Amino acid sequence: QVQLVESGGGLVQAGDSLTLSCTASGDNITKYMMAWFRQAPGKEREFVATINSVARDTRYANSIEGRFTISRDSAKSTLYLQMNTLKPDDTAVYFCAASRPLFGSYHTPFESEYDYWGQGTQVSVSS
Repeated sequence: QVQLVESGGGLVQAGDSLTLSCTASGDNITKYMMAWFRQAPGKEREFVATINSVARDTRYANSIEGRFTISRDSAKSTLYLQMNTLKPDDTAVYFCAASRPLFGSYHTPFESEYDYWGQGTQVSVSS
């Protein structure tokens, strides 16, 4: 069983930067695919970014427009999301997710394929 705990959220102004962290425990997540999702008030949860375990391949939602960077530090069992040039539309609860991939390099933007989820961290961006 994997436990995921997000941190780093807060209230910032438009144009600011913020880095979210997600620390994993309970299993060695070196071979897990991992991702960030977010849920804005009144909206469904949506994909933000994903990273695979083997080749460190990444994938991003179009809405991120190159402003966010996902990375991982396996030695620290931690996933990161560096967010730059934040906009009010980025206001949401951000969740990290993890799961064993179908094969080594596999990763996916579909939340149904992730088995483990954190509780989320709130990011609020004022205009």
